[in-house]
Amino acid sequence: MPDQQSDKTPFGAQEVAAAKGLTAGTATAPETTAARSLWTDAWHDLRRNPVFIVSALLILFLVVISLWPGLIASRDPQRCQLGRSLEGPSAGHWFGFDTQGCDVYTRTVYGARASITVGLCATLGVAVLGAVVGGLAGFIGGFWDTLLSRLTDVFFGIPLVLGAIVFLSMITLTGIWPVVLVIAALSWPQIARISRGSVITAKQNDYVQAARALGASNSRMLLRHILPNAVAPVIVMATIMLGTFIALEATLSYLGVGLRPPTVSWGVDISAASDGMQFRNAPHILLYPAAALSLTVLAFIMLGDAVRDALDPKLR
Repeated sequence: MPDQQSDKTPFGAQEVAAAKGLTAGTATAPETTAARSLWTDAWHDLRRNPVFIVSALLILFLVVISLWPGLIASRDPQRCQLGRSLEGPSAGHWFGFDTQGCDVYTRTVYGARASITVGLCATLGVAVLGAVVGGLAGFIGGFWDTLLSRLTDVFFGIPLVLGAIVFLSMITLTGIWPVVLVIAALSWPQIARISRGSVITAKQNDYVQAARALGASNSRMLLRHILPNAVAPVIVMATIMLGTFIALEATLSYLGVGLRPPTVSWGVDISAASDGMQFRNAPHILLYPAAALSLTVLAFIMLGDAVRDALDPKLR
């Protein structure tokens, strides 16, 4: 009997402590906080950040209409009526008509596909190339670090817009992929430097040294221990750069070296509407595609800022 009572007493004490903890909100909080990882903490913060929610919803809407533009635009963006050139907004044609008599609303909706595709593909290429080069330079060190760092410096010395204009002017191919390749080839050094610094910091941590002492191979240490803890800054920078690449595509298309007709994109439409006389007589041909471009770039930059705040422990 004494043994049974001594067994019951701790259990009763635990129940009382648990009840007090649930009432005061202090008993279980430390365990829950300790069990959360960086990514869980980041998602917990992002769900409560109105900037993230607004930007994510806007980006989701843009991605949906870029995949299925027919959901909200039933007309053909290439079907034009010269007789209605520069007509203003009206019932059934909310954004009016452009110089060629094409429906501005339809072209604005369909223009999201090319612009977002260029931004996403260029960002993916930059993130992969920059992370590989920077990660290998930081992990291997020595001669290879010096070689890859000097290669990065060479590409850093090429102005992005000027270099893109020069290379795209020499390429005879047209379409989305030449623009994507040129942007990715000239923009990866910034990601490479961030990746290199993150890998150098991560490989000096105690858990990496412990894995090395236990005989873990280089590939295992890099893939299992270093990269998961060094990838957050790369994701943040890539998210911010995505909006920049969408604006860069519009800039190159405006200058006549990016996307070209008959491709439908916001940059192409802004370039076609850039004549001052046309803008004074029909400002709608420029305002709507420019507004769509600005909102898209702003949404991605806001998303990048929110992700940065959530993943940076120094800002907590």
